Amino acid sequence: MTHFAGKELRVAKRRYSKEFREFAVERLRGCENIVALARELQVSRRQLYRWRDELDPEMPGMEAPGQEARASTLRKEANHLKRVLAEKTLEVDFFRSALQKVEARRQQSSRTGEKASTSKSGR
Repeated sequence: MTHFAGKELRVAKRRYSKEFREFAVERLRGCENIVALARELQVSRRQLYRWRDELDPEMPGMEAPGQEARASTLRKEANHLKRVLAEKTLEVDFFRSALQKVEARRQQSSRTGEKASTSKSGR
C-alpha cells in the first residue's frame, strides 16, 4: 500500500502475459540501457530482472545483481586473505632467520667454552 497525503492508496498489481514477459526478456538480452527499456515497456527494472531470472536463468554474460555482489564480496575476501598470508609468510621468514642466528651463536659459544647468551630454564 502507498500513502499519499495521509490517505492509503491501493496500487493494483498488473498482470503480464507470458508472451509479454518473454518478449521483454528477449529485448533485455541485447539491451545496453535497461532503464530506458523498462521505461519503454512501462515496467520496473527490477521486474525485468525477475522475469529474466524466472524465464532464462542461464542467460550467458548476465548475472543477477545478488550474484554480482556475492562475487565482489568473495573477491575482496580472497584479496584480504592473500594479504594476511603474505604477512604471515614474512613473519615466519623473520622468525626462521632469527632462530638460525640464535642457534649459530649457541654453537659458537659452546665451542669456545663461553656462557650461552640465554640461560637454560630449570625445568
